[in-house]
Amino acid sequence: MRPFVIGLGCLLALSAHAGVNVENIRTWPAPDHTRVVLDLDHPTEYALFVLQDPERVVVDLRDTRLLKRVPRANPGDRLLAGIRAAPRKRTGLRVVLDLKAPVRPKSFLLKPNRKYGHRLVIDLHAKAVDAAAVRKPARRDDSPGTQRDVIVAVDAGHGGEDPGAVTRSKIREKDVVLAIARELARRLDRARGMRAVLIRDGDYYVGLRRRMEIARRHDADLFVSIHADSFRDPRVSGSSVYILSHRGASSEAARWLAERENASDFVGGVSLDDKDGQLASVLLDLSQTASLVASSDVGMRVLKSLGRAGKRHKRRVERAGFLVLKSPDIPSILVETGFLTNPSDAKRLSNPKHQRTVAQAILNGIRGYFDDNPPPGTLFAMQRHTIARGETLSHIAARYRVSVKRLRVENKIAGHMIRAGDVLRIPPRQSN
Repeated sequence: MRPFVIGLGCLLALSAHAGVNVENIRTWPAPDHTRVVLDLDHPTEYALFVLQDPERVVVDLRDTRLLKRVPRANPGDRLLAGIRAAPRKRTGLRVVLDLKAPVRPKSFLLKPNRKYGHRLVIDLHAKAVDAAAVRKPARRDDSPGTQRDVIVAVDAGHGGEDPGAVTRSKIREKDVVLAIARELARRLDRARGMRAVLIRDGDYYVGLRRRMEIARRHDADLFVSIHADSFRDPRVSGSSVYILSHRGASSEAARWLAERENASDFVGGVSLDDKDGQLASVLLDLSQTASLVASSDVGMRVLKSLGRAGKRHKRRVERAGFLVLKSPDIPSILVETGFLTNPSDAKRLSNPKHQRTVAQAILNGIRGYFDDNPPPGTLFAMQRHTIARGETLSHIAARYRVSVKRLRVENKIAGHMIRAGDVLRIPPRQSN
C-alpha cells in the first residue's frame, strides 16, 4: 500500500509541475495606460508588486511556464520599455515589466469568452497623465466673437483585445469602425463651427463607462458611437441608429445586439456585477427627457442621411440598453453602419470610399441637427437672416450693424450677388 501512496504523490507532483502554460503575451498601448495580457490555458495563482530604481512591475505566477518568446514592447509605448521572463523556484514563472515612468498597476483574471481563453490582464496606468497623450484638438478661432465650436465625441467601438465582429476573411469590426471614426473626425474638424474628439485613436480598448467620461471631460455636445455588428442570419444588412431605452430593447434583434455590446465590458476587464445600483441611478438621471429627445432627433436625422448613402436595416431609430449611451447629460446615439456577417455589407464597409461616404452621411445628419438646435454660445447659434427680394448685402449689413466684409467671409460670398430665399449667418457685432 505504501509504494502506491508514494507513486500517487509523485504523479501529483508531476501534474503540478506541468501546471499552467502562458501561451502568449500581448500588449495594447493607449494614450494614458498600457494593457498587458497573458493568455493562459488554465487559471493560476499570481502575485504582483512594484519595484523602483529602476521602475518595474513584477508578476510571479505559480506552477506556470512560458511557451513562446517574450514579445518586444512597442517602441511608441509611453509606459512599457520591455518585458522579461524567467523560471522561478523550479515550477514558477516571473514576468518583469520594465517601465519608462511610474505607474499604478491593476490586475485581474478573466474567464474564457468566445474569442479568448483564460487571461491575466495587467493594466499599467500612468501616475501623471501627459496632456499630450490624450488627443484634444486645438479650438479654432473661427470668428472674432466669443462663439465656440460644437464638440462631437466620436467613439469607435471595441478595440485592443476586443475585436468586435470578425468575418471569415478576417475583417475586424474594431478596424472598420476606427477608420470611419477617424474620417468622421477629420470632416468634423474641417466643418465650420464643429470640432471632433476621438474617444480612441488607436488599437486599444477603452472601458464603456470610460468612453462617457472622456466625452464629458471634453464638454461634448453630442456622443456618437460607431459600430459594424454581426447577426445570426447573413441576409440581414443595412445601417441602423440606436438611442437609449428605459424599458429595454424595442425588438428581439435590438436586445440581442445590446447584450453583445454590453458584454464587451467583460472583455475589457470590468465586471458589472456590483454596478446595479449605479446603473439604476444613471437610468433614473436619464429620465430627464431633454437628453433623450435630443438623441432621438439627431438619431433620426443621421438615419435619414444614411438612407441616402445606402440601405437602411431599420427606417426608424431603435431603442436599446447599450451601456455606452447612458450618459445622463450628453445626447448620445449608436450607429450600426452595417453587418459584417452580410458579405455585401462587409465588402462595402472595408472599402475606404464607402467609409468616406458613411462618414459624410453621419456628418450631414449631425450638422442638420445643430443647424436647427444650436447650443447657446456656439457658432451655430449665430443669428440667421432669410434674404428677401430686393435686399442687398449693404442693406443687411447695416440692419445688423456688421460690415459687408464680415458678412461675405462668414457666408463665403465672393461678390455682391445674393439670392432671395437664401439664409445668411449673421456674425456677432464686435465690441468696441
